Amino acid sequence: MRDYINALRIRDYRLLWIGSVVNLLGDGASWTALTWMAITQGGAKAVGVMAVCYTLPVILGGALVGPLLDRFSRRTLLVADAFARAAIIGAVPLLDATGALHLWYLYVVAGAYGLLKIVPLGVVPAVTPELVPKKDLHSAVALEGIAYGAAGMAGPALGGLLIAAFGAPVVLGLDALSYVFFAFSVLAMRARLPRPEGETSVSLRQSFGWAPVIRMLRNDTVLVTITAAFALFNMTVGMLRVTIPWMAITPLAGDARTLGLLLAVGEGAGLAGSLISGMIKPADRQMRRIGLLQLAAGGGLIFLLLPGLPAALLGLILVNLFSTPMTVSAQVLRLNRIPAEVRGRTMTFMRTLMNATSPGGAAIAGPLLAASLFAPTVILMVAIAALPGLYMAVRFRSTSYGEELGVTPKRKEPAAQPS
Repeated sequence: MRDYINALRIRDYRLLWIGSVVNLLGDGASWTALTWMAITQGGAKAVGVMAVCYTLPVILGGALVGPLLDRFSRRTLLVADAFARAAIIGAVPLLDATGALHLWYLYVVAGAYGLLKIVPLGVVPAVTPELVPKKDLHSAVALEGIAYGAAGMAGPALGGLLIAAFGAPVVLGLDALSYVFFAFSVLAMRARLPRPEGETSVSLRQSFGWAPVIRMLRNDTVLVTITAAFALFNMTVGMLRVTIPWMAITPLAGDARTLGLLLAVGEGAGLAGSLISGMIKPADRQMRRIGLLQLAAGGGLIFLLLPGLPAALLGLILVNLFSTPMTVSAQVLRLNRIPAEVRGRTMTFMRTLMNATSPGGAAIAGPLLAASLFAPTVILMVAIAALPGLYMAVRFRSTSYGEELGVTPKRKEPAAQPS
C-alpha cells in the first residue's frame, strides 16, 4: 500500500488518476445503460451491433490519433477528446426529452466512444513515466488498472440502480459530466505534457508516421508476442460484451440489476487483481508470469457453462482476477522496452491492434447466442483466451528480464585478460 501512496503523492499524477477514475466510473454506468436500451429495444442482435460500434472504430481511431501523440501536446489531445465526447454523449438525454432519440443514435454514441477511446488509452501510459520516477512505475501502472477496476465495479452497479430509478438516458447525461470533470483535472496539472524530446532530430515523415514503430516491433519478439496474445484475449472480451447481457436476460431470467451485478462483480475481481499486482514487484521470468496469468484467466471462463448465477459470477471473477495482473505485468515490461521518443505511437499502435479484435468477438457471439448456441460460444472463448497464455508460458519459460526491469543488477563485463 505504501507504494501506491508514494505514486499518488505526486500532484500531477494524482490529478490525472482521479480524473480518470471519475471518467471511467461514468463510462461503466453508460455501457450498462447502452446495452440495456439495446437489448430491450432490439434483443441480442442489437447488443451485438452495439458492441461492434463500441469497439470497431478503435482501429480507425488508432490509425488517425496514434501519430499525433508524439507530435503534439498530449495535454491538448486529452482535453479536446474529453469535451468532444461530453457533447456527443450529453445529447442523449436531450434527444430523449424531445422524443427524438432512436436506436441508431445510440450506435453513433457507441461509435464515437470507440473512435476516441484510444486517446486516453495511448496518452495516459505514455506520459506516466514522465510523471513518476522509475521506482514507482509498477505502482503507477497498477493504479491505472485499479482505476479501471474500481470504476468498472461501481459504474455498472450504479448504472443498474440509476436505470431503475431515473431511466437510462439520465445515466448518459451523468457520463457527459464525468468527461467535463476529467478535462478540468488535466487542465489543473502543472505539467504541460508536450511532445517528447528528441523529436526535432527526426524527419517529419518519420516523426509523424508509423515506420519507426514498425521497425522497432519487427526486431522485438517480446512486444509482438504480447500484442498477439492480448489481441486474442480481447476477442474473448468482445464476446463477453454480448454474452453477459444475454445471460442476464435469458438463462438467468434477470433484469437491469442482474446485468449490473454481473458486470460489477467481474470488475470488482479485476480491482482485486490490480491491488494485488501493484504490490508484487516485477519478476525475473516476467513473460512466463504473463503467460500463466492469461492461461488462468481464459480457463476460468469454463465455469460459465454451469447453471445458475453463482457459477456465472465465479467465471467472471476468475477471468477478471487473473487478467488485470496479466495486463499490469505486461505494461511494466512494455514501458521499459519502448524508447520515449516513440512511446505514444507504440502504445497506441499496440493497444489499437489489441482492441481491434474485440468487435470480431462481438460479431461472432451475437449470431451464436441468437441461435441459442451458448455452450459452443463459451468453449470457443476459453480456447481463444487460454491457448496463447499456454504458448507464452512455455516459449519464454527460461528467459530472464531481471536486468531490464531492475530486478537483478546488471552483469559486469569480464575484465580483459593480460596478454
